[in-house]
Amino acid sequence: MTLTLSFLLLLGLCRNTISEGPPSSPRSPAGLEFELPSMNYETKDSYAPGPIGVLFQMVHVFLHVVQPNAFPEDILRKIIQKKFDLSADYEKVVHYEIGIIICAALGLLFVILMPVAGVCFGLCRCCNKCGGEMHQRQKRNGAFLRKCYAVSLLVTCVFVSIGTIYGFLANDHLRTQLLQTRQLADSNLRDLRTLLNETPSQISYVLDQYTTAKEKAFSDLDNIKSLLGGGIHEQLRPKVIPVLDDIKAMAAAIKETRDALLHVNKTLGELKNSTARLSTSLHDVKTNLEQSLSDPTCSAQPEMATCSDVRRSLSQLDDNTNLGQLPSLDKQIDNITNVLQTDLSSLVQEGYKSFNDIPERVQNQTVDMVSDIKSTLNSIGSLIENVKVRISIWDKLTGFSDHIDHIETYIHHRLPTLEEYNAYRWLGGLVACCVLTLIVIFYYLGLLCGWCGYDRNATPTRRGCVSNTGGIFLMVGVGITFLFCWILMIIVVLSFVVGGNVEKLVCEPYQNKRLFQILDTPYLINEKWKYYLSGMVLNKPDVNLTFEQVYSDCQDNKGIYTTLKLGNIHNISEYLNAQDFIKNISGNFENTEVHIDNIVLLGAAGKKNLQDFGSSGVDRIDYGAYLAETAKTPTKVHLLTFADGLEEKANKLPQGSLKRSLASNAQKIRMIYHGQVMPLGSSMTTLHQSVQDLQHKSSGLGAKVHDIISSLDSAQNFIANSISSVIVQESKTYGNMIIGYFQHYLQWVKVSIMEEIAACKPVATALDSAVNVFLCGYIIDPMNLFWFGIGKATIFLLPALIFAVKLAKYYRRMDSEDVYEDVETIPMKNMQKGNISFHRHQTTQNL
Repeated sequence: MTLTLSFLLLLGLCRNTISEGPPSSPRSPAGLEFELPSMNYETKDSYAPGPIGVLFQMVHVFLHVVQPNAFPEDILRKIIQKKFDLSADYEKVVHYEIGIIICAALGLLFVILMPVAGVCFGLCRCCNKCGGEMHQRQKRNGAFLRKCYAVSLLVTCVFVSIGTIYGFLANDHLRTQLLQTRQLADSNLRDLRTLLNETPSQISYVLDQYTTAKEKAFSDLDNIKSLLGGGIHEQLRPKVIPVLDDIKAMAAAIKETRDALLHVNKTLGELKNSTARLSTSLHDVKTNLEQSLSDPTCSAQPEMATCSDVRRSLSQLDDNTNLGQLPSLDKQIDNITNVLQTDLSSLVQEGYKSFNDIPERVQNQTVDMVSDIKSTLNSIGSLIENVKVRISIWDKLTGFSDHIDHIETYIHHRLPTLEEYNAYRWLGGLVACCVLTLIVIFYYLGLLCGWCGYDRNATPTRRGCVSNTGGIFLMVGVGITFLFCWILMIIVVLSFVVGGNVEKLVCEPYQNKRLFQILDTPYLINEKWKYYLSGMVLNKPDVNLTFEQVYSDCQDNKGIYTTLKLGNIHNISEYLNAQDFIKNISGNFENTEVHIDNIVLLGAAGKKNLQDFGSSGVDRIDYGAYLAETAKTPTKVHLLTFADGLEEKANKLPQGSLKRSLASNAQKIRMIYHGQVMPLGSSMTTLHQSVQDLQHKSSGLGAKVHDIISSLDSAQNFIANSISSVIVQESKTYGNMIIGYFQHYLQWVKVSIMEEIAACKPVATALDSAVNVFLCGYIIDPMNLFWFGIGKATIFLLPALIFAVKLAKYYRRMDSEDVYEDVETIPMKNMQKGNISFHRHQTTQNL
């Protein structure tokens, strides 16, 4: 009950801090983990007797054979209800105890008859009867009988020895285990004290963890800029950032387009000048060649044909381009330059800044809300601290601790007496085992001496000293058997009746929980209470709280709240009610208005700038004409090839001014090619590539600008129309996260109270230690093995006694013997040896 009060303190605290609705937080919030420190106990929750346990199980099987009847539940119920009447219920008692009664009766009969039989046997032998006559009649099967008696005695002695060994083992095991009683009791008492001492610490630990939850909530409240503001920012980001990125890319594209236009326009002007110079140079060469071909040498054959070929090829000596007809790009350049007068990049950065300022604006607008929530959480923490100071758990546990101290004092006071009695008991058991050992030793010595000293050729009166000694040993064993076996049987009967009944009535039903089931019988202990334990603990006798269930739950190390079903008087789900707390926090979030309604991604100037760029005409340039002209070669013919051909033709002419003129012009053509055509061709290739790049950039420019402006308008409308719902959703998520810390804390408190705090395993372990370990394991099992071994040895002493008496005749030296007159006759009387005369009836018979 004292432990129950500890839980009520915690439940009362929870009731003062929170109200309605069970917490449900299936998963732990990130970074918030609670774990109740575990208790470490010394006493093992299981007992293993070791290898001797096999012998204990053998005794259990024997007891089951002797006592197979079911547990007498009705008799025990009547005893508990004090309605048992032996005169009326003796038949049930006898029926249940019939096996033990029969065995005990046989044992008592043994106790009574053995002394009587021993006295009669001794008197009979004194009268030369019962084998007392020192005369042995020789028989045909005498050798066979001797061997049979010897083997039978040996086997019987082996069984007696086994039983004696059982007795030694059980006696020593019982002594050894009882010496561990103090250690067992101390470890259980320390475990119970650990349970009492750590329970207040556990409760304080659970209460202190509120600070951990509060600090985590404070941390998140202080970080509301990144958590709530960042959440809103991240919700808007997929819609806003791509548009701003496109506008930023378009601003860069405007600058790149202007640079490309300037480069193309400049290169085109240079190419026009270069083409004009090339045309002039080629015209001069062509004119010079025409003048040279007017030389009289061209009038004679075969020079005339060569001159004609040169004259015909002069038409190819001309430029191949018409760059002059390509229009200038000055208009487009002027349009782009006007567009660039507005700094679109700066306007985009302002849009970025306006959007990225959302977390900061959220933080600035939630200062009061954060302060109110922190104040609420601090007030709850102050209440917890006041409750911890106001209520002392130790005062409630002092009474139970006093009981443990009293039990410990009683145990330590009684243990020396128990150990003293245990020493006497061990000595008595040792004497009993030694008596059996002595008897068996005499039998073994008799067998050994008789077997070693027996001479088949020696007559009964001439047997050797060793053989005679063997027979004497056997008779000494017989005498000791008659003297002590009935005393041993008294010990066996008493220990059998006690040990067998305790095993069947206490140990076995305790292990299979039948005792608990009987105690759980409705209206058994208290006729007004259906369930006694629930009536005693909960004051509600109709609640199904049973001894078996409590014991099983304690074995499973469940908390006392679940074990004793304290929820029937203090429902933790009602105490751990977070509804008011949730409403308070949620109200703070709902009453806080966050206004983010003046975010401008791109102003009117920026939009106009984009529109002007779209209408700049860059995409309407006749790129085909530019590409066609720049793809041409600078000249109609390859000048090097033309120069080589001209030189080859000059070599066919005779020496003179014409030949020199043609060779000189060929060299000029080569110089024109290297000095003008090659640079011009390279510049035209570069211009061609630049025009292609410009065409690619400006392709679909109007559509691109239109798409960007449409996306911009869509994002701006989304911010204007949907940001309020985003703020509400993110605020709800953020509030649930803050509330989730305390829901998780309360859920952990609930689980801790129900399953972990004051886990009653030490109580079940202490009960197991008292009954299953101390009583049954330390005392009853060794006691049962002791009477089983000693009883087995004592029972086998009867056939051993008979075989020893019979066998002694074949080993001892006789006073008289049968003699033979011849081999054809049966043995006849041999008179006297010493002073004793023997009278035999003599008969003869042919063999």
